[in-house]
Amino acid sequence: QLQLVESGGGLVQSGGSLRLSCAASGSNLDRYAVAWFRQAPGKEREGVSCATTRSDVTNYADSVKGRFTISRDNAKNTVYLQMNSLKPEDTAVYYCYAQNQFLNRYWGQGTQVTVSS
Repeated sequence: QLQLVESGGGLVQSGGSLRLSCAASGSNLDRYAVAWFRQAPGKEREGVSCATTRSDVTNYADSVKGRFTISRDNAKNTVYLQMNSLKPEDTAVYYCYAQNQFLNRYWGQGTQVTVSS
């Protein structure tokens, strides 16, 4: 069974950058489409970015387009979310998500990102 562990969150000033990592174990991540979601206090969880198994197709929420980049390193079984030009409204818990062709779905435990103004 796939297990996902996020890391890389923290406190950063507005305009700064962070790179989130999602390390997978228990299965090869290249068999899964992957995504990043986030949930701010009092708000619903929302999709931030996603990538197909080969990362040949990626999508981004309009709010992060041009600032965030999703990527994966299959050799390290890890997915990344590079976040640049961070804004206070990016403050949230960020979750890694993976889904395979059988629609088995897995979530990480989340990592907190806080952007100060």
